[in-house]
Amino acid sequence: MKSKYYITTPIYYPSAKPHMGHAYSSIIADFFARFKKISGNDVYFLTGTDEHGQKIERAAKQNNKEPLTFCDEISQNFKNLSKTLNLSNNDFIRTTEPRHKKAVQHLWNILEKKGEIYLSKYSGWYSVSDEAFYTEDEIEEVDNIKKSKASGSLVEWVEEESYFFKLSNWQDKLLEFYEKNKEFILPISRRNEVISFVKSGLKDLSVSRKSFKWGITVPTNENHIIYVWLDALTNYISALNYPDTSHNLYKNFWPANLHVIGKDILRFHAVYWPAFLLAADIKPPLRVYGHGWILAGDEKMSKSKGNILDPLEIIDKYGLDPLRYYLIKEVSFGNDGNISKEKLENCINSDLANNFGNFIQRVVSFNEKNIGLKIPEKGNFNNKDLKILSVFEKEYNNLVNFIDTQNLNLYINFIVDNLFAANKYFNDEEPWNKKNDLKRLNTIVYVALELIRKFALLLYPITPDTSLKVLKIFNMNENDINLATIKNHELNKINSKINKIGILFKKIDKND
Repeated sequence: MKSKYYITTPIYYPSAKPHMGHAYSSIIADFFARFKKISGNDVYFLTGTDEHGQKIERAAKQNNKEPLTFCDEISQNFKNLSKTLNLSNNDFIRTTEPRHKKAVQHLWNILEKKGEIYLSKYSGWYSVSDEAFYTEDEIEEVDNIKKSKASGSLVEWVEEESYFFKLSNWQDKLLEFYEKNKEFILPISRRNEVISFVKSGLKDLSVSRKSFKWGITVPTNENHIIYVWLDALTNYISALNYPDTSHNLYKNFWPANLHVIGKDILRFHAVYWPAFLLAADIKPPLRVYGHGWILAGDEKMSKSKGNILDPLEIIDKYGLDPLRYYLIKEVSFGNDGNISKEKLENCINSDLANNFGNFIQRVVSFNEKNIGLKIPEKGNFNNKDLKILSVFEKEYNNLVNFIDTQNLNLYINFIVDNLFAANKYFNDEEPWNKKNDLKRLNTIVYVALELIRKFALLLYPITPDTSLKVLKIFNMNENDINLATIKNHELNKINSKINKIGILFKKIDKND
């Protein structure tokens, strides 16, 4: 049986149009999903939109629209972005769907019956933008305006009746859970941050509001709306048909293997979410990975700062696969990164046009002129041939481990280093000077073509469209992709005729 792999993006808050931060989370999750699929796993990949709460209610009112109408329109932008980013997601969850409401209210009922929720009164600082409550230590006053130190969002004093989740009861249990599951939170810096927060003392968490109406009602008290994070986080199981725990999706895919999130929502996923689940006797996810922000200059992108980078504009100018490649290669996964026109253009010219695209064109063109667009009969491999081919077999298990531990940068560094080695091999072996030794000429071209096939497979999770174009050289399609075949020399099993392909990446004129 295939191993099951369940991966999720954050569900995005559709109060404004998508920006580069949304695109980054989705592209990263898609990379993992595609890698796992071509590694032989049965993958379920979820993304979606979080559509309840006061922020949505206010945004809808400002646009003179009903909240659901507003959400329908904005959520569609995120659905469209999923297609534009070429995501391989199986499902798109909306928290306004009946299946989600059913799951949230069921979970609430369990928590209430177990005595994990009680009714009291709340007073404290609340950020509508972050949908989060902050302590006095977590806010600051700037120009007589109180803001969250972490996000810079405005906070306002709230006093109202509220239901509370007994989070304080879970402090020691969560610390014990983190100790037993040392890789539940990655990277390590985020794990340390969460443990420090929990050790500092957990207070009971307000999980309902009365000051707005746009949300899922508390099933036992229709005057209360379920707090957005208890609502939103439940999407990860509502998409699997929870509360029907006998459903194949839930049985096969829960607990999730990986929640890919931005670091700004780490606390909700790494503290509140496992506490809710443990309190309801549901297994927590196996891992939460909090990646860094995509910055505009040195600042996080935000609507209020007016510094949002539109991924659609960049894709329109440079193409999707170059953007996917840049974000995966140039942003150190787990840390903040930024995108600039200069860095993106350098990446396209150096890595994609020169190192990869030009190598393919040279090899195929040489084959056409000297072999007639065929996979040549290879002779015996010499030490140089074996050295450059055998690295893929030797390193295969390490490559799989890099992805299992979310070391994207080590994975792509392997590809880049060996692409340089492939170019050097072709130059050093000089097949153009071997026309009096056709057996050696054929062997060099065979090795070069085999390297192209291996790179196309390795790059497929990063640049899927480009890889499929490259695989057309060998008359291969998406159904033929099996990453494990990089360990072998498979060309002798492929139709002997090969095909020319067009230029993969146009070099960008820096003077334009």
